[in-house]
Amino acid sequence: MSFKELGLSDQLLRAIKEQGYTEPTPIQKQAIPIILDKKDVLAGAQTGTGKTAGFTLPILELLSEHAQSKGKSPVRALILTPTRELATQVHDNVVAYSKYLPFKSTVIFGGVGINPQIGNFRRGVDIVVATPGRLLDHIGRKTVDLSKVEFLVLDEADRMLDMGFINDIKKVLALLPKKRQNLLFSATFSDDIKRLADSLLNSPKLIEVARRNKASELVEQLVHPVDKARKRELLSHLIKQGKWKQVLVFTRTKHGANKLSGQLEKDGISSCAIHGNKSQGARTKALANFKAGTVKVLVATDIAARGIDIDQLPHVVNFELPNISEDYVHRIGRTGRAGSEGIAISLVCVDELQYLKDIEKVIKRKIPQERIQGFEPDPTIKPEPVKKKSNNHPRKKTVNKTPPPSSRSSRSRSRDRLK
Repeated sequence: MSFKELGLSDQLLRAIKEQGYTEPTPIQKQAIPIILDKKDVLAGAQTGTGKTAGFTLPILELLSEHAQSKGKSPVRALILTPTRELATQVHDNVVAYSKYLPFKSTVIFGGVGINPQIGNFRRGVDIVVATPGRLLDHIGRKTVDLSKVEFLVLDEADRMLDMGFINDIKKVLALLPKKRQNLLFSATFSDDIKRLADSLLNSPKLIEVARRNKASELVEQLVHPVDKARKRELLSHLIKQGKWKQVLVFTRTKHGANKLSGQLEKDGISSCAIHGNKSQGARTKALANFKAGTVKVLVATDIAARGIDIDQLPHVVNFELPNISEDYVHRIGRTGRAGSEGIAISLVCVDELQYLKDIEKVIKRKIPQERIQGFEPDPTIKPEPVKKKSNNHPRKKTVNKTPPPSSRSSRSRSRDRLK
């Protein structure tokens, strides 16, 4: 099946061709016709499956069928994402695919100046990609009007719920027209997601490309048992011995990401850390350097890694296992994307054996273990409890230099700025 057979216009087909895509992915084959048929969608799809184009292309097609008259464009499509990185990635797709269409779009997130965003709204935009918190800041300032929204997309809805955005989402939903098309995309279908879908979607069509909590079958998974104190040494050994060119490494905390990145630099391995406390400019620069290959290792927390879209990323390493089992699925999904193979390696100490068991229950398989000679764990070391709460989720209140006159709590605003 070709993109033309899916019913897309010549302008969109031209833009798709320029992006180098010739054949739709499974999620695109299923989602595009359903969305063009103006049905609500509940889609289970992991990142790397082409889901962004799966909802962006049909929305642009439908917007084209009912072009607005001249004048200031109202917001007709709203796409909510959990993080700044993902919002930027989705907006880049919107810009690329709408190249030959007369639509204006903008991306809205915290951590950057609000005035340029206000200026974009004043000039008029058709499509808004936003994180929930900063969007509510604009709503509080009355700088955005959502009364004409025809399409609502919740992208990576599971992550938005994990990050505590449910109340923010409900506030936004209350301001939207009742008559609209709703599209919900989630990597997993938890009970919370089902409840949200029941309240949001109208007789939705279910699309499930990746089976529930199923890790990519193209990703080779491997566990290296090792003592906690020797993890960094083993990681450096693996990178150097394997001559790895590009590796995404996950830590549980922001402090851990900074510490590990600095240690790798001392080992002569180029590295950058990316997490919520980094400025948007620093995060963008680190990601660009990693994609370009000038930085070999990107050390990230779970939240900061959402939206990282890198074709043919060969290696993902869990320096520390996540304390939420489903996050393991998200992590290893950063490799093995778009049909390419990848390997996900977990460095597991005795403290994390219960986490490993929980993960294996979720993915319904045992992960092979391989001991590296010279790094075998000391059998006399007893496990110590690992903190159940992750420090990835920022909880400290931050100061907004230009606080908006919004009823939304400062805690909620600060959470969005740090995402």
